[in-house]
Order: sequence, then C-alpha cells, then structure tokens
Amino acid sequence: MAKIIAFANQKGGVGKTTSAVNVAASLGILGKKTLLVDLDPQGNATSGVGIPKRSLKGTVKEVLTGETDIKQVILTTNYQNLSIVPTNVTLSGAEFDLYNDEGSEYNLKDAFKSVSADYDYIIIDCPPSLGMLTINAFVASDGILVPMQAEFYAVEGLSQLISTTKRIKKLYNEDLQIVGILITMYNKRLLLSMQVMDELQKYYPDKLFNTTISRNVKLSEAPGFGKPVYYHDKHSKGANEYLEIAKELIERI
Repeated sequence: MAKIIAFANQKGGVGKTTSAVNVAASLGILGKKTLLVDLDPQGNATSGVGIPKRSLKGTVKEVLTGETDIKQVILTTNYQNLSIVPTNVTLSGAEFDLYNDEGSEYNLKDAFKSVSADYDYIIIDCPPSLGMLTINAFVASDGILVPMQAEFYAVEGLSQLISTTKRIKKLYNEDLQIVGILITMYNKRLLLSMQVMDELQKYYPDKLFNTTISRNVKLSEAPGFGKPVYYHDKHSKGANEYLEIAKELIERI
C-alpha cells in the first residue's frame, strides 16, 4: 500500500508546492510509482507538472464531493513514474460542501482505498490553511512533511501546525505523525537563518531533514516551463537537493 504524505504549512510562500512537486518527481526518478494530489485551489502543482488547468475534465473536487471515482481523474504526466490528481479554482467551492457534510473528514481517505495499491507514494499538496481540505489530507495521511523558511515567524507557525496535528491524531487518525521539517530558501550566510536552524535543532532534532533547499534560479524557473527542476536542469543544485530529500524520505517512512 502507498505511503501517503501531506505537504503542509498554513503560512504561504514557503516553498510548499515547489517541494511537493519536486519530491514527488524525485521519488519517480528513484523508481517509486508516485501519485501527486493537488489539493490547493490555486492549482500550482497541476501546472507545475505541465497540466493545463483550464482544460481539465475532472479534478480532485469531484472526488472529494463523491461525484466521481479517483481513478477517473488521474492523469499521467510526462515524467518518470509520476501521475497526478489535478485541480483548478473550482476546488475552493468544495470547502463549504465539506463543512456541511457529516463525516466528510474521511472523504479523501476513502477515495484513496481504490488506488493505494497502485503506488509506492501518494504526495498531497495542501492549501496554505487549516480548513477542511487540509483536514481531509491529514486524516488520509501516514505523515506530514512541513516545508518552512528559516525565520522566526515560521517557527511560531510550526508550533500551531503541531498542535493541529495532535488534535487530528486524537480525533481522526491515531497514526498521524510529522515525518520531517524541510528548510527551504535557505541562505547559510544569513545570521538569522543560522539562529533559526539552531533553534530547530534544539527542539526538533529528529525531525529536521539533513538537506536544506537553497535559493537558486533554476528552481524558480522550472514551474514556468511546467517542469520539476530535475527535468529543467538535472545538474542544478535544486535538482540534487530534492533528490537527497526524496532519498531521506524513503528512509524515514
């Protein structure tokens, strides 16, 4: 059965979608059959693997609301061992429907049952909020990977996310755990970054990934071409760093 990992952080602009797309692609490169699930209404993970959002015939929204089976909306990407459940802006309307549907916290988990045996990993790109879409992701997942920047506001947000994880664990998914904290947009020359890293090492030593994701041009360019960074420039620093993260994730799960 697939290992299901939610990439989540309620703070936007931390490299969450970039990390979900590139870790999913890296897992595929490493020979793991991977399904990327775009659960963010912005649909950036969908366009990030080259799928046009406007021409979609089926999305994760219809899966969550029970209108269609997940197998009907899975698309094969141009990238090795990587498929996607796409989304577009229509997903934003599903949040209200889920709030008013008793037991809807389990909708995504139930949907995965028919495809879990087909994949090694299912990677969920969550929206930058802690609403019903993210709750569905947490209920369905084995673990949460938290991309975050090395800044103090991000550390405060991390404590809130950990608190939410504990509540979901108690109410819906007793096996849920945070599998790792991934530092993105890292600049080791900044004193603040080093101070935050020291703080994280002090309080979450077993959660921090050994590799950090540096700021680099190729990583920023790749989404504009609808490509994970490895397929944009496999020799780039970003491509190598995300491959290392994928290897470490395999070891952790």
